Amino acid sequence: MSFVERHGLWTAEQASAALDIARRIEAEKLELVRFSFADQHGLLRGKTVVAAEADAMMREGCGVASTLLLKDTAHRTVFSVFGAEDPLAAGMRGAADVLMVADPLTFKVLPWSPTTGWLLCDVYFADGQPVPYSTRHVARRALDRLASQGYDFVSGLEVEFHIFRLENPHLAPNDAGQPGTPPDVSLLNKGYQYLTEQRFDELEPALDIIRSTVAKLGLPLRTLEVEYGPSQCEMTFRPGIGLESADWMVLFRSAVKQVCHRAGYHATFMCRPRLDNVVSSGWHLHQSLKDRRGGVNAFTNESQPLSSIGKTWLGGLLAHAAAVTAFTTPTINGYKRYAPFSLAPERATWGWDNRGVMVRVVGGPGNPATHLENRVGEPAANPYLYLVSQIVSGLDGLARQIDPGPPADTPYADNWPPLPASLGAALSALKADDVFRDGLGSTFVDYYSRIKEAELVRFNQTVSDWEQREYFEMF
Repeated sequence: MSFVERHGLWTAEQASAALDIARRIEAEKLELVRFSFADQHGLLRGKTVVAAEADAMMREGCGVASTLLLKDTAHRTVFSVFGAEDPLAAGMRGAADVLMVADPLTFKVLPWSPTTGWLLCDVYFADGQPVPYSTRHVARRALDRLASQGYDFVSGLEVEFHIFRLENPHLAPNDAGQPGTPPDVSLLNKGYQYLTEQRFDELEPALDIIRSTVAKLGLPLRTLEVEYGPSQCEMTFRPGIGLESADWMVLFRSAVKQVCHRAGYHATFMCRPRLDNVVSSGWHLHQSLKDRRGGVNAFTNESQPLSSIGKTWLGGLLAHAAAVTAFTTPTINGYKRYAPFSLAPERATWGWDNRGVMVRVVGGPGNPATHLENRVGEPAANPYLYLVSQIVSGLDGLARQIDPGPPADTPYADNWPPLPASLGAALSALKADDVFRDGLGSTFVDYYSRIKEAELVRFNQTVSDWEQREYFEMF
């Protein structure tokens, strides 16, 4: 019996899909298959295997170093694995292997590398137990908990990002490092003409490469838009159920960066690049619940703008807003987006069709598409943890019947609770939130916080251009 069979890791549908993949590899003369998993940051990591070995790798798992789950965004291993065992790195001592097990339902042929297949994987220990820090597993557990309450999570992606022309990738040996020297870029358009057709046309050559790629990958793209700032764009997708939107997002981001680089562009999902006149990007997550019994939108009410289920779910999002930002805005840079009167939230507020609040209610009485739009996130967020943060908060809202309070007509006023102003403040809120410790487990909360705090330590030890300007001559 294979590893997958011994531990019952595939459904009948997945097993059938695996047989189809083997046939496609032969029929389409594929040469390589990439096995990838989304790490703690939502970045795809993995191995590429020759096509002849792909079927065996699917069934037996593909080994990778467990330290991939212990690294910060500079690829520095945060936890000691060669000394005394750290309780938060249990099972990973000595950089031992873990196994990537493919989800056959995710198979794609990559349009930009047409002899290469691609599979999204889950990560397991050698005894068949899920690695607790695999965020796709974490999301699946949260979705199962929601399903036990009779609901499916429905979410839609609205993602802003930048596309620049790549001028100098900085590949000299002295540019290498952890991290390396960022590339030099130039603009594709001047921006500041939101949804202007002329500005869209200036971006269209790059956007057409992305649109074509996304279509060939089968991702359900809805719109392509030119955003407010220079070289900034936005793409939206139709709603997905359960893990779908998170799976789409990790593949979308990775594909965009790869095809743009091959075409001489640099695409970035960094929230606020340090370039003159460039503005911040956000990731708005649209969400609702589907009643598993009747298949209807649980947020819709025939006579009210939002059902009681929708209101208490909203109440949960607001009650845990501070802790949630540790997942929706996981970079130091992302907090520079929170500013008054900026079309980005600064406070834990909600409103009817108001783009200044954290959570915007879209729809109305009898509208089957009524939903909440959480505008708090940055496009660099781990998609699985973004979804999980909403589910953990929302479920607490349902359980405790949390009242969201009145809508905020003046969302930037001082009387509303402020969002964390820094990643450090968000992590402090997360560690103090008992609902998240219960929903995710204290071990996961402490593990995640340790990794992000390592980034904060490096940031605080770095002498910035601001400090050099401020103090070097004066004192």
